[in-house]
Amino acid sequence: MSLPPIMIEPVIRAALAEDLGRAGDVTAAACIPAATRWTAVFAARQAGTVAGLDCACLAMTMLDPGARFTARVQDGETVAAGTVLAEVEADARAILSAERTALNLLGRLSGIATLTRAHVDAVAGTGARIADTRKTTPGLRALEKHAVAMGGGLNHRFGLDDAILIKDNHIAVCGGVGEAIRRARAHAGHLMKIEVEVDGLHQLDEALAERPDVVMLDNFSLDDLRAAVARAKGQVVLEASGGVNLQTVRAIAETGVDVISVGALTHSAPSLDVGLDAG
Repeated sequence: MSLPPIMIEPVIRAALAEDLGRAGDVTAAACIPAATRWTAVFAARQAGTVAGLDCACLAMTMLDPGARFTARVQDGETVAAGTVLAEVEADARAILSAERTALNLLGRLSGIATLTRAHVDAVAGTGARIADTRKTTPGLRALEKHAVAMGGGLNHRFGLDDAILIKDNHIAVCGGVGEAIRRARAHAGHLMKIEVEVDGLHQLDEALAERPDVVMLDNFSLDDLRAAVARAKGQVVLEASGGVNLQTVRAIAETGVDVISVGALTHSAPSLDVGLDAG
């Protein structure tokens, strides 16, 4: 699965401009004769799930339109340490100048895909699906959500405009769960889904009376999650959120919820160690 260039080009251009600064790569200009060609490989230095190859390719070709970038694996593929991910043959100065931008994005996105895959594997067989959140790096949301998908996760909302999600502060302003859902229902078009966050079983009952599409069970205990599933399974999609990590996610999934949203997939994923070396 590839990202459309229109989604990633502005990110790559900004990252390259940030790194090249006012004078460009003075080290490469000083050390490397002009028009020198070089071949290098991107390799995983630890096992993980790959995402971001398009970003690495674009970083190279933006500085050398004649660069030949050959991917040896695909986004979404899980690889062992030492696996060659891609090979690039291009102007040596261009490769060295684009190296850090390419590695930063490839490592960051592969780290997200790897952490997502670990959560997906942890709930295998339960029927629960793993989803991301909007807790993304500003400007990188499309790339980070792509990485979640490459790790086998679901994408939650991309932004505030593609679904109604009524959270605790909306409820506080509206004066109650039921009133908030009624206002949303009156405003929403026929294709717009409505999700409401509840923080206890008493709010769940109030929400169910208004028949939203999805109920988010926020920071529920395992006992309360099981109770919520007993009351609401089949009436609405049940999403568990809060306190989710690799140590807790299996037990949450086994309560019978449909979806588990995990902010850590994008806000706390460690980068995968990827290197660029002579080919």
